[in-house]
Amino acid sequence: MVEKYNTMQIAQAIFTINKHAKTAPDNRFLYMLKKHAIQKLIEQKQAKKIGLHFVERPRNSQQQSSVLIACGDYYFHTLPEKDDFKELPHLGHLDRTYRNPPCRMSLKQAKSILILFTDMKIENPKPIIPAKKKNNLHVHRTSYFYGH
Repeated sequence: MVEKYNTMQIAQAIFTINKHAKTAPDNRFLYMLKKHAIQKLIEQKQAKKIGLHFVERPRNSQQQSSVLIACGDYYFHTLPEKDDFKELPHLGHLDRTYRNPPCRMSLKQAKSILILFTDMKIENPKPIIPAKKKNNLHVHRTSYFYGH
């Protein structure tokens, strides 16, 4: 039996996923889960795009914007689509005084809620371990002063 979750529970699960994704070594799955859940909420008219915000620390020193999404008592940011720049108002810089309401939900519970809500099929995601950097410096054992 599939459990039915209300908008507030889903918003809290997204909040929990987002909080953990910011510090996770491999956050791709968590951000993908967040993205699919928000898309589904918008399609079901349970969440709404409010406007665009400037990104605080843009990549490559270029100015970037993100889309502000309202869902229940929570606000989230997602990457903008091309139409968002035409349809949504630009709200300027992010209000640093606002905080989402606190939520106590485990990452495991949040994942299971969003996986059920989005109907995502998961094939045992394997963690990706970054390869070690190779040292390109090669030190010769023989001295350059005495020949090779």
